[in-house]
Amino acid sequence: MEFNDDAGLDTSQVEDLRSSGGGVGGRVLLGGGGLGVVGLIIYFVMSQFGGGLLDGGSTAAGISDVSNGGRVDNARLSQECKTGRDANTKHDCALVAVINSVQGYWKDEFARSGRTYQQAPTNFFRGNVNTACGGATSDVGPFYCPGDSEVYVDLSFFQELQTRFGAEGGTFVEAYVLAHEYGHHVQNLLGTSDRVRTRRGPTSDAVRLELQADCYAGVWANHATTTPTSSGQPLIKSISQDDIRRALDAASRIGDDFIQRELGGGRVDESQFTHGTSAQREKWFTTGIKSGNPANCDTFKASNLG
Repeated sequence: MEFNDDAGLDTSQVEDLRSSGGGVGGRVLLGGGGLGVVGLIIYFVMSQFGGGLLDGGSTAAGISDVSNGGRVDNARLSQECKTGRDANTKHDCALVAVINSVQGYWKDEFARSGRTYQQAPTNFFRGNVNTACGGATSDVGPFYCPGDSEVYVDLSFFQELQTRFGAEGGTFVEAYVLAHEYGHHVQNLLGTSDRVRTRRGPTSDAVRLELQADCYAGVWANHATTTPTSSGQPLIKSISQDDIRRALDAASRIGDDFIQRELGGGRVDESQFTHGTSAQREKWFTTGIKSGNPANCDTFKASNLG
């Protein structure tokens, strides 16, 4: 994955909480796709096999009102991350570029359909953080909180994705994860998150919500090299077939069946599915990236999820 050297970056779309340590960790109450790309899976593993850090059963309407914790300090990001050239050489700047690109695409897509997209910041935190959905630790994985409409990620997760889950990693893998979380933001804005009634099972609303977020991530990827930002230029210069292969590899390693089999003792229990199988996650990301059309991501109407 390569960025355009001269395209400008907007660091205001990121809130850097790492210098403050975030806030008090604990239980995070999330619903409607609030838990991110692996959060509910980690919840399942820990609750079934010891731990139980999370309460993944609340709905968005029942979110506890806990104010966002931590002091935002974007000074370093604003100094270091100015253009795509910085994104090509610095990890944090690459993530800023991805966030700018993803939100740029959805802003344009909403405008094309006569809607207004509301920007959502991504919070970089370390260790733990307070959100409008409650306190969370890094164990939750990246997640979107519908209570404050913000994305949260401890960047150490991307290393864990390789060491714990065996993914190959790479910048585009991280872009897929972030684009998935912004898929949840889109669902929240469109009211799709409110359709979640059944929270576990192979055809549950929760699974359908997660697969749709994967599809939305693929839709962005389809348009990434042609989506201009405020600078007038696309931030993404190129996405290779190897980038896509690595993202599909990561998707396959965060399917419910893979997690249960490899990290949960070997037994696959479909009744506990919350995110979809590896094959389903690959299928819906591929659907998005091949079609580039959000209308093809209606997993709630799909009779066959794959």
